[in-house]
Amino acid sequence: MSLARNLNRALTATTGLQVRRAPQAAKGGPQGKQAKKSAARPPARKEAAYRCPPAEELPTERLLRRPVFIISSIRSGSTLLRMMLGAHPRLHAPHELHIGKLEVSCTNWFSERAMGALGLGRGDLEHLLWDRVLHRELTRSGKDFVVEKTPANVYMYQRLKDCWPDARFVFLLRHPESIARSWHETDPVKRPHETAVTDVLRYLTAVEEARTADADGFTVRYEDITDDPEREMRRLCAYLDVDYAPAMLNYGKKSSAELVRGLGDWRENIRTGTVQPGRELPGQDEIPERLRPICAAWGYTS
Repeated sequence: MSLARNLNRALTATTGLQVRRAPQAAKGGPQGKQAKKSAARPPARKEAAYRCPPAEELPTERLLRRPVFIISSIRSGSTLLRMMLGAHPRLHAPHELHIGKLEVSCTNWFSERAMGALGLGRGDLEHLLWDRVLHRELTRSGKDFVVEKTPANVYMYQRLKDCWPDARFVFLLRHPESIARSWHETDPVKRPHETAVTDVLRYLTAVEEARTADADGFTVRYEDITDDPEREMRRLCAYLDVDYAPAMLNYGKKSSAELVRGLGDWRENIRTGTVQPGRELPGQDEIPERLRPICAAWGYTS
C-alpha cells in the first residue's frame, strides 16, 4: 500500500479528511497563461529598512560628499541641464544611473546574521552600494562633486536625503503642458496625449511634494535656462558653491557614449552643444483640466 493511501486512511480515521492532488491547469488555457505570467513577474520587494547616519558618522558611512540630485519630471530638459553642469570643471554629471534599481540581498541566514551583527540591514547595504558607484564615477572624473539626474529619483527623494544628509537638490520645472506634449511626441501612436498627461502628472505631483518638503533646495525653470542661460547658470553655481564657468553655455558636442538612447535625451537639439530656444508656451485654453492645478502651483497660469 502506498504512503499516500496509508496517510489518507489515518487522516480519515482521526479527522474525517483526506489529501487530494490539486487539479493542474491545461496547457495554454487561461489559468496556465496566468501562472506563467505570475512566474515571470516576481512580486515587488518591500521597501528596505535602513538607518540614517548621524553627522558624526558620515566620514565612516559615506565616501561621497555633497552630491547633487536634479529632481524633475521626464521631458523637463534635465539632459540639457546635466550637460551644462557637466561642462563645469568641478562638476561631474554622468548619464542617468538609476541607482534606485540596484539592490542587495543576503542569500542565506548566515550572511543576514553576519550583516545584522554589523548593524547593516538590506537598506543600509544598498546605500553603501549606491555611494560606492557614485564615488567611483566621481573619482574617475577627477572632479569635486557628482550630479545625478535620473527622473525616477523624484520617487525616492526622501531616501536620497536619508542616504546622503549633505546632499543638495535642484528642482527643475517646465510648463506641465509642454512636458506632456513632448512626452506624447516621442511616440504619438503608442502614447496619445491623454495617456501622456496621465504619465507626466505622476512625476509632476512627486516633484512638487519633494520641492515643498525641501526648504533648502534650489528651483530653476527650463524656460528661464533657454531664455537667459548665463543668468541661470550663475544663480545655480552660487547655490552649489562653485565659481561660474562660461564653458557651461557652450558644452560642446558630446560623443555617443555620453548621450545614450534610453538614458536621457539623445536627439539633435541636445547634440548641438549649445542651448537651443524652447518651444512656445501653450495658451491658457490649451492646458488640460488635469494639469491646471500644478500649472497654477508653478506660476504658469495667472
